[in-house]
Amino acid sequence: MSLETFDRGLGRVVGALVWIACALIPCIFTMIVIDVSIRTIGFTPPLFTSSVVEYALLYVAMCSAPWLVREKGHVAIEALVTFLPPAVREPLAKAVYLACAVLGFYFAYLSVELFIEAIQTGNLDVRGIDMPYWLQFLPMPFGYGLVGLEFLMYLAGLRHYYTYDLGEVKDSV
Repeated sequence: MSLETFDRGLGRVVGALVWIACALIPCIFTMIVIDVSIRTIGFTPPLFTSSVVEYALLYVAMCSAPWLVREKGHVAIEALVTFLPPAVREPLAKAVYLACAVLGFYFAYLSVELFIEAIQTGNLDVRGIDMPYWLQFLPMPFGYGLVGLEFLMYLAGLRHYYTYDLGEVKDSV
């Protein structure tokens, strides 16, 4: 299997995850509106709303992070990089890709350890409702691991994170 084929498959997985994140957002919105509306008319809202919304926000972040890397949606200070000479710019970009990939895999590793520990202990996250503690660690290995893979694709030269073009900055100023 070629690297391009792997990247296309990775893109499909990342695309599916971002659609999950997109589906969660209106659910979060609806739960908050219902909770606030019930509270406003003087009744007691469901106890689970806050806990479920907090978990859903974590899932949105972890499901969308790899897509943001793929689509260059994370913050980058491109103006500084653009003014560097090409002999410095390219190695610096490769070093950044490598550092980001290593950190993504490291955080994935740490979150796998936390996930396994949470399963072994059987602890519950006690809030409005009792939820298995491992649920908050479940999306992290996938999100961080896929972020690491996306940065590896940049490192391999399949894509470039930086455009080295200030035209869009100049046009919008």
